Amino acid sequence: MTDQVKVTLVKSAAHRKPNQRAIVKSLGLNKVNSSVVLPDNAATRGALFKIAHLITVEVVK
Repeated sequence: MTDQVKVTLVKSAAHRKPNQRAIVKSLGLNKVNSSVVLPDNAATRGALFKIAHLITVEVVK
């Protein structure tokens, strides 16, 4: 079984760079305090790194 990460949007993506807004939307995060569980892989980690200042990340087993 692979690990997963729970990502929560804690700051708004409004007034951010367009690529950061696109990453937030593509991850499935819509509003502040919305959460989504994603697979823990290199592609996900790369996207999370780009918007690290907007989110919190928890490891889910």
